[in-house]
Amino acid sequence: MPWAEPSSRFTALFELLAIEWLKAASQKAVATLLKLSWDEIHGIMERAVKRGLERRQAELVSQMGVDEKAFRKGHSNLTLVNDLLRARVLYVAEDRKQSSLDGFWDTLTVEQISGIEAVAMDMWDPYIASVREHVPEADGKIVFDKFHVAQHLGNAVDQVRRKENKTLKAAGDDRLAGTRYDWLRNPTSMEPKDRKEFAQLRKSELKTVRAWALKETAMTLYSYIYERPARKHFRWWHNWAVRSRLQPMIEVARMLQRRFEKIITYLRHRITNAGSESINAKIQWVKYTARGFWNKQNFVHTIYFHCGGLDMAPEAT
Repeated sequence: MPWAEPSSRFTALFELLAIEWLKAASQKAVATLLKLSWDEIHGIMERAVKRGLERRQAELVSQMGVDEKAFRKGHSNLTLVNDLLRARVLYVAEDRKQSSLDGFWDTLTVEQISGIEAVAMDMWDPYIASVREHVPEADGKIVFDKFHVAQHLGNAVDQVRRKENKTLKAAGDDRLAGTRYDWLRNPTSMEPKDRKEFAQLRKSELKTVRAWALKETAMTLYSYIYERPARKHFRWWHNWAVRSRLQPMIEVARMLQRRFEKIITYLRHRITNAGSESINAKIQWVKYTARGFWNKQNFVHTIYFHCGGLDMAPEAT
């Protein structure tokens, strides 16, 4: 019919209305309001995503982020490839294996692959192997995400704090009780009273204080402009960390040293996976409003629908 797409049971205008509503509410809510079954409303979403993906042009994407997203507790994760400049999902695949990311490169032209300038990711070896295999000069383009580095350092500080807190509590000292998040957040974001108490705590001779100082000093690497002084700073910091007699900090320092060549690339490209994290937050909102997903493919369609930046409207009739 002239007012509907082939094989559709709905007019193009009705599908467009459903698509616009689905952008703001769950599939169940939209289905109820439009008096449709869940299968019918999901069919509209699937067709919208299919249209959007078919309409995508072979655009150059210079900065990408590779991330993962949990499907359900106890199930394998999904691999996401994001366009960091336009804040959109380019590709979704099951699992977090090398083969999961390998499939993405087949969707790109030679020109698109050559146009990739930087790829932000965590320190997951299968992802690294995939990028190295498909992207020219990959070692100079991979950037280990700043926030994952901070996470490793923060976890090491917390391990030191937990062990020391246990020892102090046995001696009747509860200075570290309830301070877990104080060591992980920026003091400037604290309330004045909490900031004052934390400043007093930092003046003590606790092992946790030394671990925290190591974490904060390590992260100043990202304030450097040039690589040569940044490398000098890291060597100095690494020597301090491995002599600290704090085993969690020693382990993370050695790990960062092994990975350093793809950490220092940040100074060349200045990218992080923060854009991917904002996309992850949106996906989390979608999961919450849907009360979770039982079918992985439905979840994939929903990610493309809400985060793909697609042109999904039916053809004009």
